[in-house]
Amino acid sequence: MDAGSVSSSATKSHSRCPLKEQYLQRRNSRENLDRFIPNRSAMDFDYAHYMLTEAIKGKENPMASSPSKEAYRKHLAETFNMNRTRILAFKNKPPTPTDAIPNNCSTSFQQSKPVKARRYIPQTSERTLDAPDLVDDYYLNLLDWGSSNVLAIALGNTVYLWDATDGNTSELVTVDDESGPVTSVKWAPDGQHISIGLNNSDIQLWDSTSNRLLRTLKGGHQSRVGALDWNNHVLTTGGMDGRIVNNDVRIRSHIVETYTGHHQEVCGLKWSASGQQLASGGNDNLLHIWDRSMASANAPTQWLHRLEDHTAAVKALAWCPFQANLLASGGGGGDKCIKFWNTHTGACLNSVNTGSQVCALLWNKNERELLSSHGFTENQLTLWKYPSMVKMAELTGHTSRVLFMAQSPDGCTVASAAGDETLRFWNVFGSPEVAAKAAPKAATEPFAHLNRIR
Repeated sequence: MDAGSVSSSATKSHSRCPLKEQYLQRRNSRENLDRFIPNRSAMDFDYAHYMLTEAIKGKENPMASSPSKEAYRKHLAETFNMNRTRILAFKNKPPTPTDAIPNNCSTSFQQSKPVKARRYIPQTSERTLDAPDLVDDYYLNLLDWGSSNVLAIALGNTVYLWDATDGNTSELVTVDDESGPVTSVKWAPDGQHISIGLNNSDIQLWDSTSNRLLRTLKGGHQSRVGALDWNNHVLTTGGMDGRIVNNDVRIRSHIVETYTGHHQEVCGLKWSASGQQLASGGNDNLLHIWDRSMASANAPTQWLHRLEDHTAAVKALAWCPFQANLLASGGGGGDKCIKFWNTHTGACLNSVNTGSQVCALLWNKNERELLSSHGFTENQLTLWKYPSMVKMAELTGHTSRVLFMAQSPDGCTVASAAGDETLRFWNVFGSPEVAAKAAPKAATEPFAHLNRIR
């Protein structure tokens, strides 16, 4: 406080008498000496000679020149600045003031950089749907929004499809009690096929357009499959047994690679946009980064980075859409932190304590923003500005922890499902028209087509 008061008073003194203090600071300058000595370098000797000789002659003989010559002389004097009265110069002329920014540049800069209006963020959900029998389990992943604008949600033993275009709801499949409940759902990139993880360790592949079971993947896990993600034709699965398996769904022997590193249930799986790196989080508080080029079909794959900074289960994972090697991760109730990682080096770039369990994370595809969903005590969704991590909005309405989030294909709407058995839709990332104009270009990674530079 004292330092602040001193700086404040100093500022006031400067503002009251800046010229005086400026003069005192230059007291030793040659220009402030008490003797008036002419500065020869600043004098115009030709003009001085003229003023001492020719000008006096003209004043002494006023009749020697005609009116026309006198008018010509005055015009010539004005043109060549001959009307000066001083001959001696005691200091250099001050330089001509110049604008720090030319007027034309500042005008064009203002025109090219208009003030951006702050986006309105509704604080309440725009739609709420019932979600009875939603399993209140932090380690599962029961909600996903496909590229064909159809949302899939698992309620108990049944997977339902909700078409966001027309609002129609249909039942895809109900599994028996021996196989269920459903523990994970994930759309394939084509938006037509969907994978379903089951409590009995099986994974089913369905065609949503014909409601037809295409195949069942067996043998990869020994217990429930709670995490799924696609990388083109490869379906990556994570189970309670701690194993991560790459399944090539095009071939009969679908298990092509395995990743071994987690000691407890794998609850988070996310492939990077390039498909080169896989992030996995587990109930053992570990976060692993795996490199696709290091995957082996004959032996368990070694991780690229093993990150042990979280102090609770790591389920929430989200790759940044505008920076290829940036990953956000969220910790459970004993950690409550969102951490940001450089996945090339394994360095933790930032850590923010949110004050509550982090259940899910989603990046805004159109702005540099991150959305997180939380548990006790507020059960809220929080919108953060990146990289400052300043809270932009807190969305409330759920009365139980917000376990799952999914983002619409246009990137504007977010669906959230909670233990209160409701499914809510939030217009948190703006309207599609505005988002299409504001979408930032992803920073392409140098040599992104190469797995490793040797």
